[in-house]
Amino acid sequence: MTVFRLLLLTLLLAVTAGRTAAQRCLPGMKGMQFSADMVDGFYLPAGNDGMGYAFSLAFFNYVKNGNKWEYGVEYVKRNCRYRTVGVPMEQYTADAGYYLNLLSSTGKVFFLNAGLSGVIGYEEVNGGRRTLYDGASLSKCSAFIYGCAATLEAEVFITDNIAAAARLRGRVLWGGASGVFHCLYGISLKYVF
Repeated sequence: MTVFRLLLLTLLLAVTAGRTAAQRCLPGMKGMQFSADMVDGFYLPAGNDGMGYAFSLAFFNYVKNGNKWEYGVEYVKRNCRYRTVGVPMEQYTADAGYYLNLLSSTGKVFFLNAGLSGVIGYEEVNGGRRTLYDGASLSKCSAFIYGCAATLEAEVFITDNIAAAARLRGRVLWGGASGVFHCLYGISLKYVF
């Protein structure tokens, strides 16, 4: 009789093996993420051609349906084109936003999210110096900036607690000297507590 029970148990496990789902993105779960992005193109340090990079650290909290609130800080460095050189620009920002889960796989391994965030921060151009190398003067060398960001990210869970994501982010910021719209794309590594 025990052999029959063992075979029945094995059969039930085989039938239900593909139907189990991980306990991911449940309301109340929290985590953090580290992101590395390219800004306005592909960054080459020697190129000085108006492109840059960004790093961010964010904390998130899941709510219903895999949606989440996210709070973070971001550092952006890029070169603003001026004649034949790139003038360095740095932004230090904080943002808070809400992300909607647009799509998730049946096994809760793949997620596609879209988010909208409010952004505030500080921008410094040319190291805070108003005069450029050729004597030209900047109208703004440092300023407070504000605006919003829209993000689209695709994430894949590697383990129950670790996920990797690719993201595309557009930031619209006013008040600075380096332009209003910037496009960022990159990768994130997430850890869910």
